[in-house]
Amino acid sequence: MEESLRQQILTAFPHKPTDIRTYSPMAFAFLGDAVYSLVIRTIVISKGNRQAEKLHNETSLLVRASAQAAIGEAIQDLLTEEERTVYKRGKNANTAHHTRSASHEDYQKATGLESLCGYLYLQDQTDRLLMLLQEGMARTGKMRKV
Repeated sequence: MEESLRQQILTAFPHKPTDIRTYSPMAFAFLGDAVYSLVIRTIVISKGNRQAEKLHNETSLLVRASAQAAIGEAIQDLLTEEERTVYKRGKNANTAHHTRSASHEDYQKATGLESLCGYLYLQDQTDRLLMLLQEGMARTGKMRKV
């Protein structure tokens, strides 16, 4: 079985093992933001080489809080109880700020999705993460935008 990217990173940069159950929802969201962005950027660039500005503009359509919120809402019925708990903890986390381009509600839902992405990444559940994002994008029509 091939090592996950996370496992390869941790092998290359040794660390002290940590129990992820001790992580805050905002720690999951911090990592999940990058994981989600990597997935979207990979999808966008796989469509072919373009100017960086065009790549950025296409990516922005899906990484903005409103798109993440819609995807998070669309997959609620697919989540396990554990995943739903992680999403809700992220959504309900006391965030100090939100972007001016998003409502507070969308920002909270986006944080929930990012928390779930970070959690699944740390659990090496990449297949599950990708399936949920793919289904959420299909249900919201977001796949047509990339």
